[in-house]
Amino acid sequence: MAASRTATSTTGARKSTASATSATGARKSATGARKSTTGPTGGTKSTTGASQDDTVPGRNEVAIRGRLAAEAEERELPSGDHIAVLRVVVPRDAPAGRRRPAVDGPRRATVDTIDVVCWTAAARRTAMRLRAGDLVELEGALRRRFFGGPGGRQSRYEVEASALRRVSGAGPAGT
Repeated sequence: MAASRTATSTTGARKSTASATSATGARKSATGARKSTTGPTGGTKSTTGASQDDTVPGRNEVAIRGRLAAEAEERELPSGDHIAVLRVVVPRDAPAGRRRPAVDGPRRATVDTIDVVCWTAAARRTAMRLRAGDLVELEGALRRRFFGGPGGRQSRYEVEASALRRVSGAGPAGT
């Protein structure tokens, strides 16, 4: 943190106040008031540190590479929209520093099974051409969808694919 001295003159007498500049560029004077400055990304920081303009929007990007668990299914929603729904299985790496107790017998693979939905016509067409076991790559965004069910209002997280492509054909059986 850099510190500087400023001098102000009110009635001819010299008065000194301390001010400090933090790593974000926000200035805090000796009186505790924050001044507005430009942040590292160009957005103006207010007294609370929140952006006064929307130059730095949120980021919601997902990139997945894995095997297709089953062929895609096309559905028609009550709204009349058509979607393609598929499930991608991605092997999970063992966390660093975590040890499993020794177990007799074969070790089971740990995977993540991710629900994917394709809303655009191009993504739906690609999804419908894929076969179970195909290695796929997709890009999109994480979405939380709400719907009515027998137990009332429910929600589910899924990846909304904006780009989808087949990398290679079906892999070895059992993967």
